[in-house]
Amino acid sequence: MLLAGAIGKPHGLGGEVYLMKLSDDPHRFDPGSVLMHEDGRELVIEESRVHGADRFLVRFEGVGTREGAVGLRGSVYVTEESRRELEDGEYWVEDLKDLEVVLASGESVGTVSDVISGSAQDLLEIETPGGTKLVPVVPEIVTQVDTDARRVVIDPPAGLLD
Repeated sequence: MLLAGAIGKPHGLGGEVYLMKLSDDPHRFDPGSVLMHEDGRELVIEESRVHGADRFLVRFEGVGTREGAVGLRGSVYVTEESRRELEDGEYWVEDLKDLEVVLASGESVGTVSDVISGSAQDLLEIETPGGTKLVPVVPEIVTQVDTDARRVVIDPPAGLLD
């Protein structure tokens, strides 16, 4: 199961809830989409609309009151089978976590601990012996991602890892 979002507090009296998206698939929360609640319940989206940069207002089938919506708080997931097909050069964040990061010379730098969505580009969060480093995910710096070999090759400019 893949984390898709987090259901927050109810909105209004008709069963809607705030849902913070943790998925980059713009259609993940379309009406008819199925999410799995952290408690195992299957939730089918009846209505949804964008509400800010990272949130939706969502109503689930069978939930028509504020009282019913209160019990929905928590994480929601999707199955791996429901993920969209990736384009060349695209990767799922969870597939990048824990990959070894090496320089083009082969010298180990550290391990990918997270990927942070930035306004200009994503950033690899790398745990190094010297602390956490952020590396822009651009072709000039991240030169190779090999999920099979569990390795990311970077060619950082001078000072980026200092």
